[in-house]
Amino acid sequence: MKIELNGILRVGLFGIGLDTYWPQFKGLKGRLENYLRIVEQRLVQPGVEVVNLGLVDNPARALEAGHRFRREDVDLIFLHVTTYALSSTVLPVVQRAKVPVIILNLQLAAAIDYKNFNKMGDRTAMTGEWLAFCAACPVPEIANVFNRARIPFHQITGMLHDDPICWNEVAGWLDAARVANVMFHNRLGLMGHYYGGMLDIYSDLTQHCATFGGHMEIIEVDELAALRREVNAKQIKLRVSEFKKAFDVQPDCAPAELERAARTSVALDKLVDEHALGSLAYYYMGTGNAENEDAISSIILGNSLLTARGVPVAGEYEVKNVQAMKIMDAFGIGGSFTEYYAIDFNDDVVLMGHDGPGHIKIAEGKTKVRPLKVYHGKVGRGLSVEMCVKHGPVTLLSVVQTVEGKLKLLVAEGQSVPGPILEIGNTNSRYKFSLGARKFVEAWNVQGPAHHCAVGIGHIADKITKFGSLLGLETVRVC
Repeated sequence: MKIELNGILRVGLFGIGLDTYWPQFKGLKGRLENYLRIVEQRLVQPGVEVVNLGLVDNPARALEAGHRFRREDVDLIFLHVTTYALSSTVLPVVQRAKVPVIILNLQLAAAIDYKNFNKMGDRTAMTGEWLAFCAACPVPEIANVFNRARIPFHQITGMLHDDPICWNEVAGWLDAARVANVMFHNRLGLMGHYYGGMLDIYSDLTQHCATFGGHMEIIEVDELAALRREVNAKQIKLRVSEFKKAFDVQPDCAPAELERAARTSVALDKLVDEHALGSLAYYYMGTGNAENEDAISSIILGNSLLTARGVPVAGEYEVKNVQAMKIMDAFGIGGSFTEYYAIDFNDDVVLMGHDGPGHIKIAEGKTKVRPLKVYHGKVGRGLSVEMCVKHGPVTLLSVVQTVEGKLKLLVAEGQSVPGPILEIGNTNSRYKFSLGARKFVEAWNVQGPAHHCAVGIGHIADKITKFGSLLGLETVRVC
């Protein structure tokens, strides 16, 4: 199946003004249009297409702009408040476009040059100059009308020039909107079934589609088994070579096990391509069917390669967590399947990891491949990965299904720190949190997440909060 997705984020931009001013104050309109062009230049970046409708200065133009944004299929609108304008020139635009709106309350400079301003002499010219600095004036009016119209909005207050805080906020919203766009177009493969009795991970698939968008593709394990039969010796040999480049394959890994994992990995790639998958959640026992059991018990290396190339794979059919992993990966920070399993009270760290695939691109050093005689709690044996997440800042994300059946986001920032880990062929890391280990675990648990979460490198809780806001999702930040 070939589905073409251009991956472009389409951003709407318009400025506002009052047409009554233009004949009254010479040059004012041109100045404000120039400010808007500066904003457009700051918004343009790879993967972002800006639809700039210029200054909207009366209700008729506002209605026209709303229709235009609908036709242009914009994902997000930036409203640049350049001077005072009537709220009637804003409301129709946003009402018709029906996408999230960010109000840019951007002043020309840090302050008006009061001394030179007061020397101008011509009070008409002085008023025109004042209006060029008047961005803050209509924002309360706009906020009032948006609230009464039940239109959510977000604000950025700052300066057009020399204000990195302001433009970092803009970049954060662009990144959040881009990830929301990725999730809306994502095709999530579901292969197998839930792990029996693991009640916390069961989730409402319709709610996921309603919240994030995207498509859920139900896949039979038999299809993977059938694709494995088609893999030839040359493909296996090439994939084993790829394993040895991507992983630190330990000497006790049997060649036959590497070949078995390679066969499954090649078949997995074919499965992902045929269904145009952007992520995958799986679990299967395969009991009574040797081919299916062989496929599932040799899947870890192939799934780790997929995860590293932007197709995150979650075991135990953890739909909520593969969504979290996809969000993290779309933000460019990884998104590895993890859970906490113990606390080191001496070092005040939480030990976190999991069996199955890991995100090898965020590993500290090269990920080891080790043979396991048994997959604990699962059928079969074979090769597994052992890795530690890169030392430094990390973010944890969980997609939580609430008692009301809604989804919310749970996020925390911490540090991956060096120290001893368990060398048992699983992903494994040590994390420190500003709350301390005890309080972090309790604060996280009280939000009612499933026992799995996604971990990525870097601190992006602020961006995740913006992403949640764009989707109307409650976002809880623990630390």
